[in-house]
Parts: sequence; structure tokens; C-alpha cells
Amino acid sequence: MESQKDEALKRLERMLDNADTGMTRERYLDMCEQMGNEPIDEEIPPTYEDIPEVMASALSTFSLLGDRVYPDVGYTGKDYTNLNHYIDLFSIDDKEYFMIILSWLDSRMIKKSSDELKKQHDKLKRQSGGNKRNQTPYQGRG
Repeated sequence: MESQKDEALKRLERMLDNADTGMTRERYLDMCEQMGNEPIDEEIPPTYEDIPEVMASALSTFSLLGDRVYPDVGYTGKDYTNLNHYIDLFSIDDKEYFMIILSWLDSRMIKKSSDELKKQHDKLKRQSGGNKRNQTPYQGRG
């Protein structure tokens, strides 16, 4: 059972990674057709139909929960105040696995937010560093 849950999490990760890049099942199949290649089952982007119902419920719940975001820190996680309402709404039986999925989704979003902030910070740092070099007055031999 645990290996099935781990495999489902891997499928979910592939689905979300593909969604982040804009790759859909249809797009992948179109690319294969255009290139004259046979689609490879392991490479076909998963869809909601390919994940267990508890995962689809966790994704829905995750999107409904409020975000905790701070200007200098970015996304710090979801607000789980209303979580019990969604557990009841979606009739979740395997609450432990449901919470593992939510925690995994939260960690993924925190990392994405942190990476994006770092990327913006580095970009600003490069821009301000470049301006300082260009503004240094030349003091030839004197």
C-alpha cells in the first residue's frame, strides 16, 4: 500500500511539474505526432484521472485554503484554520495520507516562492552591481 501511495505522489509531482511548464497530455501527444515518435507511457503527463480521489480532494482543498504571504519573506504556507471543514466536505477517510499530500504541496509551494524571491534578489543585485561599475570614474595617470 505504501508503494502505491509513493507512486501516486510521484505521479502528482510529474503532473504539477508538467503544468508548471505548460506541458499537457494533448501537447505531448501532438509533439510525438509531429516528430513521428511513438508516445512513451512513462513520459505522458498525468492528468486528474491518473491520481487517486484523495489526491484530487487534497488539491482542491489546497487551492481553497488561504495563503500566508509576507512581503519580504514570500509564501510561508497555507492557513489551515478551516481544514476540518474540507475534510468533512470531501469525506476524507485516510486523513493521514491526506495531510501528507497537503504538507507535500505546501513544501513545494514554499520552495517555489523561495526560489522566485532568490531569483529576483539576484537579478536586483546584478543590476545594482552593474550600475556601480559603470559609474566608477576613470582616474587616469596623473
